[in-house]
This record gives sequence, structure tokens and C-alpha cells, in this order.
Amino acid sequence: MKPNEPPRTASQPASDCLNTFRGAVPPAGQLIPLGLQHVAAAVVGVITPAIMISGVCGLTEEQKTTLIQASLVMTALATLLQLFPLFGRIGAGLPVIMGTSFAYVPTLTAIGGEFGFPTILGAEIIGGLVAIVFGIFVKPIHRFFPPLITGTVIFTIGLSLYPTAIKYMAGGGSAATNPDFGSLRNWAVALFTFAVALGLNNFAKGIWKLGSLLFAMVAGYLVALALGMVDFSPVAQARWLALPELMPFRIEFVPAACASLAIVYIVNSVQTIGDLSSTTMGGMDRMPTDRELAGGIIAQGTASIAGVLIGGLPTASYSQNVGIVTVNRVVNRAVFALAAFVMLAAGFVPKLSSVLSTIPQCVIGGATISVFATITMTGIRMITRDGFDARSTTVTGISVAFGVGITQVSGCLAGPGFPGWVPTVFGSSSVVVTAIMAILLNQILPGKKS
Repeated sequence: MKPNEPPRTASQPASDCLNTFRGAVPPAGQLIPLGLQHVAAAVVGVITPAIMISGVCGLTEEQKTTLIQASLVMTALATLLQLFPLFGRIGAGLPVIMGTSFAYVPTLTAIGGEFGFPTILGAEIIGGLVAIVFGIFVKPIHRFFPPLITGTVIFTIGLSLYPTAIKYMAGGGSAATNPDFGSLRNWAVALFTFAVALGLNNFAKGIWKLGSLLFAMVAGYLVALALGMVDFSPVAQARWLALPELMPFRIEFVPAACASLAIVYIVNSVQTIGDLSSTTMGGMDRMPTDRELAGGIIAQGTASIAGVLIGGLPTASYSQNVGIVTVNRVVNRAVFALAAFVMLAAGFVPKLSSVLSTIPQCVIGGATISVFATITMTGIRMITRDGFDARSTTVTGISVAFGVGITQVSGCLAGPGFPGWVPTVFGSSSVVVTAIMAILLNQILPGKKS
């Protein structure tokens, strides 16, 4: 629907209403498959970060279930907030799916591994506040984050996630903590899951292609179940119906961790601008307004802060769901609201969350390595979108070299003369150093700024 177009009425054809945001509710035969299509595309991204972070932080099975439950609930609420803005300002009012995101995993892993999960929640509050400020001043700040800078950071996020995927494919943990780590059985299940995902994504059509990751994880799970790799003991103890627990974890504030995660929130706010722009261009033939951009980013920060109350992880827009919109051009908000309510209902069923927590780590690794590869290639496409001259090569190459190099040399920023907070802020996540270097180089180097 164009900005000045009047709302569609219920008398208009349902198929016509699919292509307008404020249209009549489509019939169930169209609404249900279109809504479940978005659930299938998003659900792996919703639950997997929770499973990964719970493993890094050494959470119990019950706490892992709580984390998955919170992720489902917050994804639903964040999406509804984007569809139906609060006070007309908190939310983009656009057809987007927003929820827990892989983009934060490298930094959350570093913070959780060093300080524990309570510190993640404290840093999440500060990061959410930073995102809200960014949203309020998005117009003047946006110029510092052109595609070259955002693409370089996203490229680094993808690179930094590769070791995580390989570790999961090998069974999770390490040889010291997991006697089955690196076993042939783990690798066989992981590669089978990967092969199913790759095959469906490249050779299937319709819902099978769009839900390739979900179906691959189901296939891998069934194989793992047949091999005796699934433990159902946590499921028996979980309740059938329960609201998310309020404040299930303590909250701790570590300044260095807060600063590190705040930088990642800024980068993801820029990525949200890209996702919102792709949504409106692909589905509505227009660019988003400044109010829509600001509302979308403010909602992202607000949802993250609210999520802390139930143990949720940071939120971001889902690019895979944006891709669906650009392909089918269905922007009716009833479709997205249905997807949100399905995930909300799932979040109120701890038994289901507990079942999801039984997915073997090798299955998760086999399914997500292709996701991480896609993230990396998305970064490359953004970097080269406006050409790739010598200046762009320098900005990208040096930024990634410092970001990735520093994190691969343990203790390189912990020697004499460095304050104790430096390794946490700059040495724990390649994303932070890459973002800072890319912004500085783009402003300092001679030639046309990207």
C-alpha cells in the first residue's frame, strides 16, 4: 500500500488484501500456510541462540528450557510491537519478524564464558538503551554506517560463528568435558543434517525450500533419536502450561561487557535499517519513512530490555523473513500476527520448550553452518554493492585483520600497561574491534567516503 492509499475494506478480494498492510483478514486457506511459512523460516533462529548460550554459560536443563521459552515469547511480542506500534512511536508499523538473533552470539559467548549469564542480561539492558538512543537520532547518525561498514561487520560476524558451528557439529563442549566430542557418530549426524538442509534449499520449492533448516533439523533429530543420542529426562519434569517466570536470573552490570555489547547493538540497529528498507522496497515499492526507521530501532531496544525480565536474549530483525516478503510480496499484517501468536503459544508450553532443548548439538551445528555462511556472504554483498575499489579493500581488509586477529591470539591485550577492562571490550569479540576500525578508517582515509 502506498503512503496515501486508503485502507482496504473487507469487501475487497482477500488475494488483493494480501498485498496491503492494513487489509481485511485473508481466508484461513491463505492465512494459515502463509503465517506458518514465517514460523518455519524463523523458528531455528529463535531457539538456537538460546541453546548455544545456555551451553556456554553452563546452565541447567531447566534453565535452558526457561531460555528457550523466553526466546519464543519475546520473539512473538517484539514482532507484535513492530506490527502494532505502541503510542504510535515504539514500533515500525511494518510487516517484519523480530526476535532473538545469531548476530549477537559471538559477543554473548565471550561475555557469558568470562562472566556468566547474569552479566549478559545486564549488558543487554545497556545495549537496549543504546539502541533506543540510536533510534531517536537515527537520521544524523546513520551516515556513519554506510553499506561498506555494515557489510564488513556482518562479514566478521559470520566468520566468528564458524568455529561455533564446527564445535557443535563435533558434539559441543570440548574433548575435556565431553567424552563423545569429535566422534564419528556426531559428525555423521551433523553432516546428514547439513546435507538435508543443503538439498532442500537448492532443489526443493515452496514451503520445503523456505523451511529447509527446520525440516533438516527434524530429519537430523530423528536420526539422532534412532542412535540413542536424545535424552528425554528433562521433558518429563517440564510442565504443560506456564507463563514465563519473572526475573528467573540475577542481573549483573560489568562496564566492559556493557560497552562491548552496546557496540554490537549499534551495528545491529544499522542492519535493522537495511531489513526495514528491503521490506518496504520489496513488498510496498517505497522506502521506509524516518519515523518507521526510528520506531523499528526503538522497538528493538525496548524489546531487548523487556526481555531481560523473563531471561530473554537480544532481539534483531530476521533477514530470512524479509526475503520471503520480497519474493511473495505478501505484507498483510494478519499473516505476521498469526506467526507471532503461534510462537507465543509455543512459549507458554514449557513441555514443548523442553523438547526443543533435547536437540543434540551436532544436529544444531549441521543445520546452522549454512546459516552462518549466508550471514558471511550477506556481508560480502553489502561490501561490494557500490563497487570495491582500493579504498574499500583497505577499510575491509584492515578492519577484519585486527578484529579477527586479536581474538585469535589469547592474552594479546592483557599484558603490562593495559587496564583490566581492555581485553573484555576489545579482545573478547572480533565484531567490536572490526566495527570501530571500519568506522575510523572510513572517516580518516583519503578519497570518497562510502
